[in-house]
Amino acid sequence: MIVVHHLNHSRSQRVLWLLEELGVHYRIQRYERDPKTMLAPPELQKVHPLGKSPVITDGKLTLAESGAIIEYLVERYGEGALAPAVGTPERLRYRYWLHYAEGSLMSPLLMKLVFDQVEKAPMPFFAKPIAKAISAKVKGAFVSPNIERHLDYLEAELKDADWFAGDTFSAADVQMSFPLEAAAARAGLDNSRPRLMDWLERIHARPAYHRALEKGGPFEILG
Repeated sequence: MIVVHHLNHSRSQRVLWLLEELGVHYRIQRYERDPKTMLAPPELQKVHPLGKSPVITDGKLTLAESGAIIEYLVERYGEGALAPAVGTPERLRYRYWLHYAEGSLMSPLLMKLVFDQVEKAPMPFFAKPIAKAISAKVKGAFVSPNIERHLDYLEAELKDADWFAGDTFSAADVQMSFPLEAAAARAGLDNSRPRLMDWLERIHARPAYHRALEKGGPFEILG
């Protein structure tokens, strides 16, 4: 039995969604964030040394990292579903987006979250203007232009295909869901990029996406 070690409001939600798309039986082990720090509880370190989610266990196997988990589940249980055929151009695109989502796109989104939190953090009154000025400088000079560049790139990539790996929905779309939902929640993704917004609307309409939400519990992008 696959066990998904599911932290609320986290990337593990897309692992539940993938399993629902595959129709694979699994069990959820739930963990709640600390309400003050919003960090994962120490119990997750008993599953994996980094104490982060997502993590799955499957028999004696313990596996972390969203992309690795998705590749493993599709290859082990997919029976050819949710991945383009090996050796095709679509398969290369599929692999690319599995790595791009966390390797490239999440970095500037995470930096924006960190600097947004710096601006909101309690601090002595004399320090707040300095912190805000530094944050605004970094976001204006580096973070925001970087995010805009990524979103323009992704909008263009959907010009000739409905899904990231081609004309068919795949696990690459599952992997790309979290950063693009984060971009829509806190990084300016809106109707000025209609292809990306249409893609979000289509993934949110999938029955498996709704089943995963029902099983995983309330889900929102923090920050």
